[in-house]
Amino acid sequence: MAQKEEKLGINVKKEEDFSEWYNEIIIKSELGEHSTIKGFMVIRPSGYAIWEKIQNYFDKQIKKLGVKNAYFPLLIPDFFFKKEAEHARGFSPELAWISEKEEGVRYAVRPTSETIMYDSYSKWIRSWRDLPLRINQWCNVLRWEVKQTKLFLRTREFLWQEGHCVYETEKECDKEALIYLDEYKKLCENLLAIPVLIGKKTEKEKFAGAKTTYTVEALMPDGKALQMGTSHNLGQNFAKAFNIKFLGKDEKEYYPWQNSWGFSTRLIGALVMVHSDNNGLVLPPKIAPIQIIIIPIYKTENKEKVLKKANEIKNKLKTYSVELDDRDGYTPGWKFNEWELKGIPLRIEIGPKDIEKNQVILVRRDNNKKEPVKTAQLDKKIKETLEDIQNNLFEKAKKFLDSNIVEAKDWNEFLKQIKNRKFVKAFFCGNVECEDYIKDKTEGATSRLIPLEEHKNPNKCIHCGKEGKYMVYFAKAY
Repeated sequence: MAQKEEKLGINVKKEEDFSEWYNEIIIKSELGEHSTIKGFMVIRPSGYAIWEKIQNYFDKQIKKLGVKNAYFPLLIPDFFFKKEAEHARGFSPELAWISEKEEGVRYAVRPTSETIMYDSYSKWIRSWRDLPLRINQWCNVLRWEVKQTKLFLRTREFLWQEGHCVYETEKECDKEALIYLDEYKKLCENLLAIPVLIGKKTEKEKFAGAKTTYTVEALMPDGKALQMGTSHNLGQNFAKAFNIKFLGKDEKEYYPWQNSWGFSTRLIGALVMVHSDNNGLVLPPKIAPIQIIIIPIYKTENKEKVLKKANEIKNKLKTYSVELDDRDGYTPGWKFNEWELKGIPLRIEIGPKDIEKNQVILVRRDNNKKEPVKTAQLDKKIKETLEDIQNNLFEKAKKFLDSNIVEAKDWNEFLKQIKNRKFVKAFFCGNVECEDYIKDKTEGATSRLIPLEEHKNPNKCIHCGKEGKYMVYFAKAY
């Protein structure tokens, strides 16, 4: 038994080797593992159950906004990429080509689906009556240019959703691009308990082929930013490239406006990094596939009595996702460690003495607080405690984010704060060349977002000293 307990623990501390700690959490909590195929990963049932909860939540939200799900082919012909030159350039290093050609056409595995979807849109859209068209697909994509695999964060294949909508006017297109961005913010903060910043990307960092890219950014405990989702105003570029036209109310022909928006399984990586600790995974109750684990404590002579009561409690808590660990051959202590490692928000312990007192012991995963609760009050107490855990995890992460945002007034301060792994606010000229210099001189810091609210008193660019067009958040990032 001692040998099993030893295998359960996390051997690396979060504050000492963040990267290795993260890898151990993923593998030992059984969320995922490296595949035999280089650059790929296996999402295990526990990890996929989290993805399903994310899907279920978000799918309901977008359907309220009139979005419908569809599915498009995995393979994309090479001539589709050539139709939108900027998009093709942006993705060319990441394309995985099928070696066999069919009728002289070469096919790539989709890195994203704009081109294959918009070919269909050109056939579907004829009149203003066909607009707006709002389509989403849940699928996998393949991007070959991955130098270093990091489970959930950087793998060649990953799962995501990609929404692609078409509108009569730019005003409507941009308005809804921001609505989907806001839905991402709600998903991150309300479901995953991860505070985020929203804004738009600089010219250098925007999506290939887009007019404007909006982004949702979070800060991880190691001081690196993580892009949690993006929403793009694609303008009319793709409509022109794929000959998508509609007859307006005035009987004249027009090119429509388009947006696209997506997030991926990297949200699971963010969830792990933000909340977990040196004892293992920590899951917010709203995203946890199992919210409560019941662990009976008994000896041979009272086993039947304790298990009977444990089952009664489980049946009374059917409104929650609850499991009873009644496995033989494992000590209660070993079970405590296992479920703590797997991040279950609440543990219920029940033994003979608890039955006598008409109580159970309730243990929180977020702060390890233990307290006796009368069985008559259990349902009410669990509801309150799960809400408190969700709020506590968000507030803790919000405090970290807020305390790590700093404004730099000059270049030396900027360099110092980037080195300190902060989210650094500074005025920036917007010049792509200047941004390249910043990245080079800081050994990798990039612009993460321009806040949506205009800054009233612009100052000089933090690097070149020219007029600062806007305030920009910079950080090193995943």
